[in-house]
Amino acid sequence: MELRPAYFDLMSPDGHITSLKGSKAIIMIEGISPFFVGFDIDKNRISFNLKSSLAQIGVDSLMTGLLLDKAGQRAEIELELIGVSKLGKEMLGLLEKGALIGKLFAADDRRCVRDPHYLSRMFKRSDRLGHPLLSLGGSEGSSSMVLESVDNRAVAYLSLLEGTVNYESTIEGFLPTMAKALMHNISMRDFLRLHQRFIPDEPRLIKEGQLLLVKTLPLHVRTVFARVATDLLPKGYKHTSADVLQPDTRASGDIYELYGTSPLELLEIPLEFYTLEPYREYIFFGDRDQLQVCLECPEDLFTAFDTSPEAQSSIFIVKGSQLKNLKTDDWLIRDPHKHDFPGISHSERQGLLAEKYIHQQPTYPFLKAITDGVITSQGVLFSRYFPSPLLKSALLQEAVIRCVKGLYFRYPSLSHEDFFSHEDFALLNDLSKFGIPVFWIEKRHGKILQFIQKNPGESGMFVPIDKIKIFKESVMFGVYGSNLLEGNFEQELISFFKGLQESQKKNNWPLLPSNKPLALITGGGPGAMEVGNRVAKTLGILSCANIVDFRAKDKKSVINEQLQNPYVEAKMTYRIEKLVERQAEFNLDYPIFLTGGIGTDFEYALEELRRKVGTVSTTPVLLFGSSAYWRAKITHRFQSNLQSGTIKGSEWISNCFYVVQNAAEALQVFEAFFSGQLLIGTSGPIYEEGFAVVKDLFGKAT
Repeated sequence: MELRPAYFDLMSPDGHITSLKGSKAIIMIEGISPFFVGFDIDKNRISFNLKSSLAQIGVDSLMTGLLLDKAGQRAEIELELIGVSKLGKEMLGLLEKGALIGKLFAADDRRCVRDPHYLSRMFKRSDRLGHPLLSLGGSEGSSSMVLESVDNRAVAYLSLLEGTVNYESTIEGFLPTMAKALMHNISMRDFLRLHQRFIPDEPRLIKEGQLLLVKTLPLHVRTVFARVATDLLPKGYKHTSADVLQPDTRASGDIYELYGTSPLELLEIPLEFYTLEPYREYIFFGDRDQLQVCLECPEDLFTAFDTSPEAQSSIFIVKGSQLKNLKTDDWLIRDPHKHDFPGISHSERQGLLAEKYIHQQPTYPFLKAITDGVITSQGVLFSRYFPSPLLKSALLQEAVIRCVKGLYFRYPSLSHEDFFSHEDFALLNDLSKFGIPVFWIEKRHGKILQFIQKNPGESGMFVPIDKIKIFKESVMFGVYGSNLLEGNFEQELISFFKGLQESQKKNNWPLLPSNKPLALITGGGPGAMEVGNRVAKTLGILSCANIVDFRAKDKKSVINEQLQNPYVEAKMTYRIEKLVERQAEFNLDYPIFLTGGIGTDFEYALEELRRKVGTVSTTPVLLFGSSAYWRAKITHRFQSNLQSGTIKGSEWISNCFYVVQNAAEALQVFEAFFSGQLLIGTSGPIYEEGFAVVKDLFGKAT
């Protein structure tokens, strides 16, 4: 996408007179954008649009020749200038070389508005500054504008006010000033009004050799080019070549200049319309039906991202056809060079380097274009890599929030591949809070995942689209355990969750209502974690994972690399240096521990601490395995703390942990808890081993 703030692509800059011999003039236009549509369409669809101030004086023009030079970005136009009234003829005598008198308009038939609904949906809508997008006489449209389909084009018929516009005698003394203003491209329209007088009761009739100026209610046009449909005027009426209304028309464009001969009184002005560049159309996302269909099609999304260059690149998508026809050349490529920032002690240098780095990001030009009002249509931002957190202030600006209706990316990080930093995670949460959906087009496993926060709190995951409701409403169980050992717990876990689901439906407990879905979360790796995720998939429970990048920077470290197991559906990923933050995001309602090593010990201590300090509710924690195994891991530490008095007042923490050897014992714990019969928390007993053994506590499970 090329962002062109200077000119709309259907219109050129103003041209100046280079030669003037009688009524014959040569006009030169320079600095035309290479994207000017007129370079590539039939010349018969290009017209010269005279300045409206000249037309209101009684000057018209007829283009008799056109030479376009795309390479030189210029055009040469042969014009015949016509004085259609006494004032117009006087004005022609004052024109000089160098006067800027008009521009080219390319009436590209492909951009002609065919459907009146394209226009009518703009009524009652405004831009971010409150200016109506399309209206006649007010912000909500008007009964004085009738939209119809005529000859396969949308036509608006603007009702005329009763009366005509004439000039006071002072106008003749103003003409030389107006001629000089044209030499410097100074707008005279407002000054011209000072010499005009509206006569309410005068008939709107044209007479030979006279100019007829008629008036409508104030017109607002922001979303399209409008042009007088001269072929729909009554027979004998001619409109001047100042017949195009630009998309910056605000409460103006209400005077129309006509001449000719006809016995019929003019009642209305017909306008036809041409669309702007897609990103400047002020089109709302809800009106882009085809785009929404494409965004719901995984094949279209994967195909679109397959066109992205293998570099940091972005593109802003506003139309379905744009998405379906993406090419590699369409993406904006940047190669940011990140320097070591000097730190807050060198705040000025720090700020300059950070700003420079931000400006080098491939998403930045689109965000700036939105802020500057160059991009006005709502759409979605595609980025090969998740945007740098340094772009947060640009992403969360009001204009961007209003315009960007989705952020799609393929890889979380250029340097860390599938893993997010803590700052990335903070940005994800902020984007979610401000209503910008974020989607991961996850190529490795062929999934479309959306970042979803699980309220309350700051935790969130990338979740398959069809699982979002389940994720938001689910009760979260978790499985901790070794990435080296699967153990022999799989069948017991299957039996436990099956039994729990059956009891849930039958009992409809307040803490586990029958309509609440279950989700299971692990660390996403092999071993015990794979067992947990496989069990979830087997039973139709949402299978989730918080996956950390265990690839060691220190080559001397002994790390068994953690690979994502194939049973994960929803996930969040983390870099190794943010391991503690990753653990905080588990936010489990009900943890389950299997056989594990140092990592499992760490996770156990965190779950213990969460309950002690009250960051989570006091809920039971299952310890699958023999009492001897858990006694060796837990009891000595718990008793040491008891004897030293370092957990005084918190000894009750021991009643949160329950050693179970099978599914039946695990169900006993939860059925007792959900029915309010389990003594747990500060008012519960203290178990000297640091946990309770279920077979001793309840007796033999049935």
